[in-house]
Amino acid sequence: MRYSFATLSIVSLAAAHGMITSPAARQPGPAMAAACGAPAVAAAMSDPTNPLEDIDVSAATPQCKLDLCRGATFADNKDRMQTFTAGQVIPMKAVLPIPHEGPMNVSIIDTATNKAVAPPLISFKSYADENLATLPANNTAFSVTMPALKAGMCAQAGQCTMQWFWVGTKAMQTYESCVDFVMAPAAAAAAPAPAASPSVIFAAPPAPIVVARGFRA
Repeated sequence: MRYSFATLSIVSLAAAHGMITSPAARQPGPAMAAACGAPAVAAAMSDPTNPLEDIDVSAATPQCKLDLCRGATFADNKDRMQTFTAGQVIPMKAVLPIPHEGPMNVSIIDTATNKAVAPPLISFKSYADENLATLPANNTAFSVTMPALKAGMCAQAGQCTMQWFWVGTKAMQTYESCVDFVMAPAAAAAAPAPAASPSVIFAAPPAPIVVARGFRA
């Protein structure tokens, strides 16, 4: 029997760990297979939320970047790219069927260097604590605000990605989801208002002087 990726995703969530579901995050594809090998793609698709440590990289090439977006590439996900603006609030949703307590952050990553270009947009020292009866609501639904970046930064498709990064400390497992985006150019400065036409002011004529005349008895 054949299963689509969507079917596999739904089935595997029951035994999964965590991932970003909104905005649309990177998924495995042919470019990932070329870089990281078919076994890596098979592992990633069999459980879209498993940790990096469970991805089979036995056939990986030096071009495989498993520690960036779980190996998923921009080339396979161009249709998922978002456009954001400085100051825009981005709602994010995650699923965490199997919590593993540890730190989490969402950061903007330069894909060429695999380094953050700004402080984390949000961070937790303790996230997805399996010892809690119920996870805090902000573990699975939270928002980040896009910062104002240097001119040209994240302006080109594939230059940057917004990466959700979570480490289960006791489990020693690493989780990543990436949302590709470009920053919209800053709005053009408002054009100056046209100069007002010079006004011609007409002085009102002086009021006539009225001389009061007395009355004779």
